[in-house]
Amino acid sequence: MALVWLVPVLVVMGVSAGVLTTLTGQGGGVLLLLLCSMWMGPRAALAVTAPALLLGNVHRAYLFRSALDRPMAKRLVMGALPGGLVGGFLAGVVSPMVLKVLLGVMTLIAIAKAVGVVSFRLPRAVLGPAGFVVGAMTGTSGGAGILFSPILLSAGLTGSPYVATISLVAAVTHFARVVAYGTSGLLTRELVLPIVVIGATIFVGNSLGERLRRRISDRGTTWLEYGTLVACVTLSLLGVRP
Repeated sequence: MALVWLVPVLVVMGVSAGVLTTLTGQGGGVLLLLLCSMWMGPRAALAVTAPALLLGNVHRAYLFRSALDRPMAKRLVMGALPGGLVGGFLAGVVSPMVLKVLLGVMTLIAIAKAVGVVSFRLPRAVLGPAGFVVGAMTGTSGGAGILFSPILLSAGLTGSPYVATISLVAAVTHFARVVAYGTSGLLTRELVLPIVVIGATIFVGNSLGERLRRRISDRGTTWLEYGTLVACVTLSLLGVRP
């Protein structure tokens, strides 16, 4: 099937991803990866979603720029940028089991902290190394939001600061992926149409998500953030992945 006939589907995918990620800080990238991989394969799905999610996260970071936690973002970015480059060149090499174990552990920590079972903040000194590891994993398998989310939530971020910070860090990681994929030949002319359509419609989804977020209480957005994290990680642990 020619890609042009998939434009309406791509539009729905882009808008949905933008709304979901703006409301919860994550999930849109995983959604796009899963859907794209169904009809173009995992490698092409990684190549398509990287530039599209880069544009979407840059736009989202701009929308929430006043709420950005700059010190935390700086530490994560310093690790995520080189990590994303390394992971991008090694796409498909990391064992899925390693990713699943780390996701499960970090999610349990984030949830335990949210419900009051444990009380601590992730030391900011470890954010740089954590950013490198997560950036590398994102380069190989995508899903920056689901990987960075438990780190930021465990460090105490919620609400708009959480969305702003995770968007900026994800944007940097996706930039590194684009550079690596482009250098290694993963990006091709045939993928330009889906990249442009999804990237443009994510902007629309971001704007819609921002309006919806204003109507939801802080408690409601916190539940959405943690609920989406649990749902995405559960799908990953069950093997529903690109």
